[in-house]
Amino acid sequence: MSTLYDAELREQPASLERLLGQGRAAAEAAAEHVRHRGARFAVLAARGSSDNAARYGQYVLGIQNRLVAALATPSLFTHYRAAPSMGDALVVGISQSGQSPDIVEVLREASRQGGATIAVTNDPGSPLAEAAEFVLPLLAGPERSVAATKTYTAQLMALAMLSAALSGDEQAWADLRGVPDAVARAIDGSAGLESMAPRFRDYAGLVVVGRGYNLSTAFEVALKVKETAGILADGYSSADFLHGPKAILEQRPPVLVVAPGPRTFEDLDGVVRLVRELAAPLLAISDRPEILEGAEVAMSLPQGTPEWLSPIVAVVPGQLWALALSLARGRNPDAPVGLSKVTLTR
Repeated sequence: MSTLYDAELREQPASLERLLGQGRAAAEAAAEHVRHRGARFAVLAARGSSDNAARYGQYVLGIQNRLVAALATPSLFTHYRAAPSMGDALVVGISQSGQSPDIVEVLREASRQGGATIAVTNDPGSPLAEAAEFVLPLLAGPERSVAATKTYTAQLMALAMLSAALSGDEQAWADLRGVPDAVARAIDGSAGLESMAPRFRDYAGLVVVGRGYNLSTAFEVALKVKETAGILADGYSSADFLHGPKAILEQRPPVLVVAPGPRTFEDLDGVVRLVRELAAPLLAISDRPEILEGAEVAMSLPQGTPEWLSPIVAVVPGQLWALALSLARGRNPDAPVGLSKVTLTR
């Protein structure tokens, strides 16, 4: 079955190359403004897949730029009318469509307070873009499949470019230039998933575990599986998973671990050991042989991607797995039941 989801997923290397080539000036202009304003912390406002991009933003701005970064709570601005103080903040609104009223309101209020505001969106004429002082357009082209693929990785790339611009580090820009090729290799390296997915179509759920930068990947892959395959999938930090949710492993659900190197996390490796000990089905997205060996579904990542950029690459096999599982379950990944491309929340 030919799908828009698959076609748009495979556009990602070209989409990322275009954003990197055409978007640097916008990122550097926004970064200069943020430095001039002396922002002391960052707030990221988003919903859905964009919220998972914001999770990545927390890590990249926190680690690469040493900014305290938090996710916004939009209902504070809309339902409770109790907006926190953001006059000395960098406030980033992230939305593929730029339409959701609650995310727009976060940026409008931040602007009223004198905060530095940036919109990350695929529509530079959207209400979100109009509410921001600076816009980082995704340049991904139209995305017609309901489940986001190319706009999600473009959001990650835009946030990484903003981080590189804030740091003024040319090595960061050099690292970014390798990402489109790594994504292309990740797509090529995930061939054959459609033949493996039928074994998993009758499971009622999926556990997805990551850590660090790739906590965002765990949440996004879980969301893609829920949206396209229509089964319950939960994303976890491996540290949080070991604090209690690991009890569900007694039911032997499939567990997908997102574990790119070179950094290792003892708790993430501990989840892998526990899954193997309990003989639950193990799926893995990794470039580490010791993780891939013994996995029922091994999704191999190309070597050499810097950790801070690995979520842009690691999410792609997860997107492909969601597609394969959706088709194995006889569903249409382009039009998930009950969902629409733009959801307006307040």
